[in-house]
Amino acid sequence: PSADAPMYVVGVNLDAYDPSAKVISNASCTTNCLAPLAKVIHDNFEIVEGLMTTVHATTATQKTVDGPSGKLWRDGRGAQQNIIPASTGAAKAVGKVIPALNGKLTGMAFRVPVANVSVVDLTVRLGKPASYDAIKQKVKEAAEGPLKGILGYTEDQVVSSDFIGDTHSSIFDAAAGISLNDNFV
Repeated sequence: PSADAPMYVVGVNLDAYDPSAKVISNASCTTNCLAPLAKVIHDNFEIVEGLMTTVHATTATQKTVDGPSGKLWRDGRGAQQNIIPASTGAAKAVGKVIPALNGKLTGMAFRVPVANVSVVDLTVRLGKPASYDAIKQKVKEAAEGPLKGILGYTEDQVVSSDFIGDTHSSIFDAAAGISLNDNFV
């Protein structure tokens, strides 16, 4: 995503779109996955702070086999042979599209040897205590209501390949979530 172009994520801040802008940013695929979920959780339960990890499919910028890299050593490692820790700006970008979360989220990525479909794991401390069932209910309501077509919701026993071809920006896998307590989910 651009460092200085206005950033928009559909379902999150598109209502702030300024048509006079010559260049805009639609953020990254990871930000488009994370931001709708973060919005629902923050709007209903207040995110105090949080960490996100994306388990990200291979991208075209990665090496097919080990080779030289002008950046970090890990960036030169073969994408199909390794799980590669990497940085991501997605959590910080959420603060651009949801200003109330600016500085409250950070995260990292793992690049994994799959061709398609990535995962975002979001762990947050809540300002308003909530059971995991209450969170699932609010996400489901958003997925069936104002974020329909953007945020999906499933309780099925799915795996990554089940989402190939899905057009949602984000899908909440209710069966894969856990909470430590009503403030840490």
